[in-house]
Amino acid sequence: MPPQHSKSGDPARSLALLWRTQEPASRRRGKPGLSVDRIVLAATEITDTEGLAALSMRRVAEALGVGTMSLYTYVPGKGELIDLMVDAAYAHLDFGDRSGDWRERLRRIAHANRDLYIRHPWMLQTVTTRLLGPNLIAKYDHELSAVDGLGLSDIEMDSTVSLVNGYVESTARKVLGSEQVARESGMDDEQWWRTYDPLLAALIDDSQYPVASRVGSAVGTAHQAVYDPDHEFSFGLERVLDGVQVLVDARSAERSADSAEPDAPDRTSTRPRDRGCGPLPS
Repeated sequence: MPPQHSKSGDPARSLALLWRTQEPASRRRGKPGLSVDRIVLAATEITDTEGLAALSMRRVAEALGVGTMSLYTYVPGKGELIDLMVDAAYAHLDFGDRSGDWRERLRRIAHANRDLYIRHPWMLQTVTTRLLGPNLIAKYDHELSAVDGLGLSDIEMDSTVSLVNGYVESTARKVLGSEQVARESGMDDEQWWRTYDPLLAALIDDSQYPVASRVGSAVGTAHQAVYDPDHEFSFGLERVLDGVQVLVDARSAERSADSAEPDAPDRTSTRPRDRGCGPLPS
């Protein structure tokens, strides 16, 4: 299904809902039982189990045992509900402490985001570029703090965080896709490998594909599967961090070069142009 995002035409109303700055009309009228948080929790449980395609205001209302229209006094529609679900999910990110160097901090951030996607696969089908909820802002602030003080510009800090999160998102998609194939086929990667490796060995001429045969055999022996998602994630993450290291080292070298330059002599008090005498003669 296509990516899901808020379809609200009123940004102020969406922000008020995310930040809980406006009390729902039903609560003002004294109607107990429902709340935004309860609706979000029910919607998240449905979506975790059945997928984003199963989510609807009617389905949530059924799970809560209320009429569908009663939800709309709390949440304007499905788009806003999804935004609330995403922001609520961010509240449960476990980044651990802030100890260690910047590489270790970014590692923890990457693993925490990956775990979040595994717990809530539907989040990979959402668009969050315009989501400005409190938990997303807190997440962003924490992630930026991992690279603060390294000499990067503010733009470079933002891009570094986006690079790591983009890598995490792409690898999580691959893992979840593999899990879906396993569920639909009734065979996980290890079982598939044990079944098809002998068949492939009988079909493939190693001399015709020498490099692929050698490397594929080594991978199969090491992982007992076509690939090991944990190994691939860790290997790729370290290469991403190596790239960030190049940038950090470059900025450090620039600072060292700047500090090593001798101070230029101060002639501001003797130059005629500074006394309003016009340009210096050639």
